[in-house]
Amino acid sequence: MKIYPLLSVLFLIYWGCEEQDTIPTELTLWEIDYSIEDTDSLNLSFTGLTGPIPTEIGNLINLTYLDLRGNDFTGKIPPEIGNLTNLNYLDLGFNQLTDSIPPEIGNLTNLGYLDLYYNDLTGSIPPEIGDLTNLTSLVLGFNQLTDSIPPEIGSLTNLDYLVLHNNDLTGSIPPEIWDLTNLTSLVLGFNQLTDSIPPEIGNLTNLEKLDLRVNQLTGSIPPEIGNLTNLTLLDLSENQLTGSIPPEIGNLTNLEYLLLQSNKLTGKIPNSICDLEINWSDPWFFSTNDNQLCPPYPHCPGGYAVDPNPPNCN
Repeated sequence: MKIYPLLSVLFLIYWGCEEQDTIPTELTLWEIDYSIEDTDSLNLSFTGLTGPIPTEIGNLINLTYLDLRGNDFTGKIPPEIGNLTNLNYLDLGFNQLTDSIPPEIGNLTNLGYLDLYYNDLTGSIPPEIGDLTNLTSLVLGFNQLTDSIPPEIGSLTNLDYLVLHNNDLTGSIPPEIWDLTNLTSLVLGFNQLTDSIPPEIGNLTNLEKLDLRVNQLTGSIPPEIGNLTNLTLLDLSENQLTGSIPPEIGNLTNLEYLLLQSNKLTGKIPNSICDLEINWSDPWFFSTNDNQLCPPYPHCPGGYAVDPNPPNCN
């Protein structure tokens, strides 16, 4: 009579061992076996990988570093990538990924670096991106992203590098951007952004690179731009900016590139511009051409790239 409880115990022990044996400890990706428990870093950049990113990559839950850039991956970013909640570095740039950025990307709250540069991603930037509050670098340039920049991006207060250029982003620059005071690079060029540059841009005193070229920005250049004394590059070219060049631009004594061409700027170029140490004769470094700026032009040391077709000024 006592043998039956013993058999039951033995069965449970056997069944438990069987179930434990079925839990995978290894994962095969691209014909390589990876330990699920021990793999915390995966760098397969520029290795000629093709096809879709396998969904099984979401099983490598101990990954902290994942670099798959510079391959020929196609298809969408698998939503299973949101399982990799220990990631602090994710680079999928320079591939041929399509479809939208999955909202599951917002699960990766330990990310400090996210790079999806130079793919064929479409759709809008998911608002869940605002959950990545540890991000210091967000690089989404050279895609086909549409709609407006989500205001949730104002939650990324640790961000110092924001690159969204060469997309199809529309609407105004969200005011939350001007609260990201740790930014050193703000690159929003080659989109379809509208409305004016607000005076709050003067809050970004750590900026070294400001690129807003080739958009549809209107209004005047705010004098508060003179607060950005760490700027080395200021590119506002090919917009629809009006009004005069503020004399406060002469405060930007670290500036190496000043590009204001192809706007609707009027008035005279302020003499304070000569306080800048720029290669005046090289249009790659300095240009105010294709505006409605009136002579006399300042005579800055080292020459000056004068508009060959100045407007008729009274």
